[in-house]
Amino acid sequence: MRILVLGGTAFLSAETARQAVAAGHDVTCFARGTSTTPPDGATWVRGDRALGAAAYAELDGGWDAVVEVSRDPVQAGEALDVLGAVAAHWTFVSSCSVYADHSIPGADEAAELLEPLPAGQSGTPETYGESKSAIEQMTLAVVGEKAHIVRAGLISGPGDGTDRYGYWPARFAAGPGPVLVPDIPEAATQIIDVRDLAVWILQSAGGGLTGTYNALGDVVRFEDYLVESQRAAGTGAGDGVAHDVVRAEEKWLVENGIEYWAGPDSLPLWLPGDHDGFQARSNRAARERGMVLRPWQETLAATLEDERSRGLDRERKAGLSRETEQRLVALWRGRQT
Repeated sequence: MRILVLGGTAFLSAETARQAVAAGHDVTCFARGTSTTPPDGATWVRGDRALGAAAYAELDGGWDAVVEVSRDPVQAGEALDVLGAVAAHWTFVSSCSVYADHSIPGADEAAELLEPLPAGQSGTPETYGESKSAIEQMTLAVVGEKAHIVRAGLISGPGDGTDRYGYWPARFAAGPGPVLVPDIPEAATQIIDVRDLAVWILQSAGGGLTGTYNALGDVVRFEDYLVESQRAAGTGAGDGVAHDVVRAEEKWLVENGIEYWAGPDSLPLWLPGDHDGFQARSNRAARERGMVLRPWQETLAATLEDERSRGLDRERKAGLSRETEQRLVALWRGRQT
C-alpha cells in the first residue's frame, strides 16, 4: 500500500509508520520533525499544519490509506478538505473520551457522545473529548464511506510518554520504601499495547475496514495490575524485597490534594467514582473484526523496560514525587494511631 501518516514521529503514529515500513509498504510521514524524525525507510515530507491547507502542497495524492491522529479540529478539517478525495481509505484515531457518560461498564460504540466543538474552533487540552468528537463528525461528513474511526482507550507499551501506565511498575522498581496506593482493588484498568493498535490500524486499512470501533484492551483488576507490577519489578511476595504497600482511602486522598488519573501529584489510573466505565468499555466489535491483543503482562513488562531505559528517578508527567509520597504516608499512618 501507499500510506500517508499525518505525523509519524511520536508514539502511535511513529509505531504505525515503523510497522508499515517493515511490512514493505510505501510510507510517507507528513510532520514538522521538531523533536524527532520519522522511522528509517519512510519518506519524510516536512510540513507545519499550523500553516493551513497550503501546508500539504508537496503531497501528491493517490494514497491507498491515510492515518490521522490529530486532536485539533481545524487542522483535521483542512487535511480532510485537501486529502480526503485522493485517499482510498481514511483512519482517524479518535478516543473513548468522546463519550458523554463514563459511568457504565461494558458500554459499546452506540453510547452517547459529547457535543462536538463548534466549527472553526481549535481544540485545547480541556476540550479534548469535544475536539475528537468534532473530528469524527467531520471525517464522516467528508470521507464517510471510506472512514475507519478508531476510538482508542489508554495506549501504552514502549515509547509511552504519558507516564501513566508505567508509573506503578516503575515505582516498585525504583527502590525500597512504602508505596502509597489508592484502596481500589476491584477497580478496572484497560490499556491497549501501541504495537497491537498499530497492527490493527494497518490490517484494517489493507482490508478496507470501515466503521467506528472501540480499540481497547481487556479489563484487568487494579489489584492484579499492582501485583504484576511488583512481580515484574522483582519486588513481589517471595522475592525477598517486597514493598510495604500503604493503601489509603479515596476520600482522604482527595482531601489531601491528590489528583486522579494523570498529572503532577496524581495516582495514575485512579478515577472518580462516576467513572466506573471509563476503563471498562466493550472491545467486542473490534475483536470480532480482527483486533488481536497480546497478554497484558507482556505489555507491562515492555513498559517497565522502557521506563528503566528512560530513568526510574526522572521527573515524571504523572504520579507522586518521592517526597510527596513519603509525606502522605506519614500523614496516613499518623491518623491510624
